[in-house]
Amino acid sequence: MLPQQILARDDGPAAEVVNPGGRAPICLVCEHASPAIPSSLGLLGLADEDRYSHAVWDPGAGDLARSLSERLDAPLVLGRVSRLVYDCNRPPERDDATPARTELIDIPGNRELSPQHRAARIREVYDAFHRILSETLDGYASPPALVTIHSFTPSWFGATRATEIGLLHDADDRMARAMLANGNDGYRKELNQPYSAADGVTHMLNRHGTARGLDSVMIEVRNDLLADRQAVARVAASL
Repeated sequence: MLPQQILARDDGPAAEVVNPGGRAPICLVCEHASPAIPSSLGLLGLADEDRYSHAVWDPGAGDLARSLSERLDAPLVLGRVSRLVYDCNRPPERDDATPARTELIDIPGNRELSPQHRAARIREVYDAFHRILSETLDGYASPPALVTIHSFTPSWFGATRATEIGLLHDADDRMARAMLANGNDGYRKELNQPYSAADGVTHMLNRHGTARGLDSVMIEVRNDLLADRQAVARVAASL
């Protein structure tokens, strides 16, 4: 039987705030920064070869977010729990917030979750993450821009993705379009690629950006461009 308490004391909180005193009028968010799975869930039954796959987290996204936080002197809300435990960029009513199957792998520990167990994941991971982000946004003297950082795979269901950096938006497209217009750095940047709001990926922007009237954008970087520290630095400089 799955536990009704997910995070133990040793697991720490669902999110941490990096550079909380940063003075830039920007709030960075990286909800898929960590592959950590609480010990109470027994690694969700994942095969060893899948333990650090893209299904579990966004490889390189956390490093990029930290680099941007340092470069911009901006606060960063960083997720500390794998998205397979709960995807904080999905609302509770979405089944893919706790997927039993992704593009390539099965997640046995997410099958047939009881309402009580799923409610515990929502409470301890989703609610906690969004509470920390809300408190961080409340702490700005004036409304900041909201920038979320993600990475994506070079191929999807066998199809090669030519996009290198995607700039996604929710209802307000101004920030994404401004970044696209200003980009001339050798990277192939595209609007609403490889996903868009129609795919249900802009929950974070909607809940904390659109709802507050903030400028906002979701940045997706192909993860082969974030393979090492030098590559991360190049992408950070381009943004």
